[in-house]
Amino acid sequence: MARGATGDGSARARGAASEPGGGGVGVAAAGDAGSVGIAGSVAAEPVDEVLAALADPTRRRLLDVLAARGAASATDLAAELPVTRQAVVKHLAVLDAAGLVTGRRAGREVRYEVRSAALDATARWMATLAADWDRRLARIKAVAEAAEAAEAAAHQRDI
Repeated sequence: MARGATGDGSARARGAASEPGGGGVGVAAAGDAGSVGIAGSVAAEPVDEVLAALADPTRRRLLDVLAARGAASATDLAAELPVTRQAVVKHLAVLDAAGLVTGRRAGREVRYEVRSAALDATARWMATLAADWDRRLARIKAVAEAAEAAEAAAHQRDI
């Protein structure tokens, strides 16, 4: 069974740096006084975990299959992908640690399903980041246009 397969544990409690490829940056977890985010939004560590988990194409495919099918076991998922059941279980553990899936025991097997909260939080963080860049680029454009207008006015006076 994958670590956290019952859905009660995650890397957020352990820290992203403890996960392979977690890429923890040493910021505080969400809700801590020292949490860091774009414009005070989502804490960076959960976003780091989600992005690290989504960096792998097999894990993205697993999420696609789970989103399309609903709950499925590792055996069911392995039948859909060109990887072994053991590899699927390891990928599901990373997705679970990032808060993207949850596993629930159903008899002898664990059935996994998509959890949208972490992905929604990451999408909000990305939207905030995009809005920040849009504002920066608009200011740069305004400065460039003002400089161009001033140069054109100076050129008109010289004529």
